[in-house]
Amino acid sequence: MTRTFLLLLLSLLCEAQSPAASKPNFVLIMADDLGIGDPGCYGNKTLRTPNIDRLASGGVKLTQHLAASPLCTPSRAAFMTGRYPIRSGMASKSRIGVFLFSASSGGLPNNEVTFAKLLKNEGYATALIGKWHLGTHCHNKTDFCHHPSSHGFDYFHGLPVTNLRDCKPGEGSVFTSAIRLLVWVPLQVLALALLTLGALRWLGLLQVPAAVLLGLVLLGAALLAMLVCFLHFFRPLNCFLMRDRDISQQPMSYDNLTQRLTEDAVQFVRRNADSPFLLVFSCIQVHTALFASKDFAGKSRHGAYGDAAEEMDWGVGQILNVLDELGLANNTLVYFTSDQGAHVEEVTSKGERHGGSNGIYKGGKGNNWEGGIRVPGLLRWPGMLQAGLEISEPTSNMDLFPTLLSLAGAPLPEDRIIDGRDLMPLLLGTSQRSDHEFLFHYCNFYLNAVRWHPRNSTSIWKAFFFTPNFTPEGANGCFPTHVCFCHGHFVRRHHPPLLFDLSRDPRERSPVTPSTEPRFWDILAAMQDAADRHTRTVQEVPNQLSLPNLLWKPWLQMCCPSSSGLSCQCPREKPGRARSP
Repeated sequence: MTRTFLLLLLSLLCEAQSPAASKPNFVLIMADDLGIGDPGCYGNKTLRTPNIDRLASGGVKLTQHLAASPLCTPSRAAFMTGRYPIRSGMASKSRIGVFLFSASSGGLPNNEVTFAKLLKNEGYATALIGKWHLGTHCHNKTDFCHHPSSHGFDYFHGLPVTNLRDCKPGEGSVFTSAIRLLVWVPLQVLALALLTLGALRWLGLLQVPAAVLLGLVLLGAALLAMLVCFLHFFRPLNCFLMRDRDISQQPMSYDNLTQRLTEDAVQFVRRNADSPFLLVFSCIQVHTALFASKDFAGKSRHGAYGDAAEEMDWGVGQILNVLDELGLANNTLVYFTSDQGAHVEEVTSKGERHGGSNGIYKGGKGNNWEGGIRVPGLLRWPGMLQAGLEISEPTSNMDLFPTLLSLAGAPLPEDRIIDGRDLMPLLLGTSQRSDHEFLFHYCNFYLNAVRWHPRNSTSIWKAFFFTPNFTPEGANGCFPTHVCFCHGHFVRRHHPPLLFDLSRDPRERSPVTPSTEPRFWDILAAMQDAADRHTRTVQEVPNQLSLPNLLWKPWLQMCCPSSSGLSCQCPREKPGRARSP
């Protein structure tokens, strides 16, 4: 009787534990601005990425993996929600397509559902370590409405906005053009007016009150004072690290930054080895400002960019190593990608290239040529996914949302459109075709291009409604503006749309025409019909990247408790050490 009772009790315990035990862990690694031509597994012969290459040799390599947007903020919003960023209001109508200030009020809305929130409901421990870039506050600096903790992450350690040149002294500024337009040009006008009016007054040709001249001087002084304040305060007010909802270092130090974040990721895995977990390791590298620790600085064949990329690869290796050490590799799906293509316009004033390689593909970050949206896509799950498999079908970073939920046994939300598709049939070989017949490429708010993979064809058609005007002429980007813009005189509209067959012309060099493709008009008609159907599913929502939402708001500005005023100086997180919660 006692033995029977014990066996029954053991059976019940096993049954109670089996759902959790059967759920796989998820490690999602997203690089920042890494080009598809950078990793060795995608053809690079001189940049050393052995750990990223380990994922390719031990898993599946996607060769037509696409970011849902060619910019950080909207791409990450799509990745987290499985939806085109325009559906969540994370698509800008202006030139500024990302958040630049920590005290902006825009961000990923609370009514959006992330895979982290749904996995947390399924019993997963969830963490995001690294870059967030999807907003922090709405109305006051204590609401944290857009913060990772409000979107399903139990633990956050990283940068709430993004890494910019302005965050690292001596690396220049991303605001150079804006400063020239808003400060230097007005100062020149004021100086010219002051000299002209002063000369006319001195010559006795015009009665100019001294108050007018004094007003011009004060206005110029005010502009200069504002510029000095901006340059002085931007770094501490925007370039800081957070641990959960507290500032841990302000301004952040680049000393061993990758090591600190990587160690925290490793410790998260160790703490949660006995339960299902989701780790999003959102690398700060290789976005500018470039940085690398002394162990990697000056060691690559590609300058500062190569040093940063190789250090990032080391971080990937540390996470893979701890999975192996703890015996978790066979129950962990590891995914590696980049948020968009390499930033080809990142060139220093000295001519040093600080952007990566997009391989054979045209364009880069900020535009929807293949170089801007075709990104690395690697998935490894030993025992489940065939090692060394390559898949050339169109896939999207939005596909992770339904894939993770399916593997965790969580239902998809039924109250909204999910644009991603479950990757597992394709990865397991039960389907040979992508579930995406059509994919839509947005340049911020504007529908830029349509991709069509007909069910009965090997062709991959891509039709552009407009393309950016690369400058200078013959360049592969928009160098005067540092990134390509999406409307107005910055683009060239195409009537009829510019059509390419990527299966034959992946470099997008030779658009097809009615004379070279007999079905030209039928193909465009089918793609236009698909675009019209898609557009009808897009509902108007508040624009999170509107100018009022983008602007700095002093009442939302966070400063660490030990600082006074806007000094915000508190290097509490000692370089080289990571504290666990």
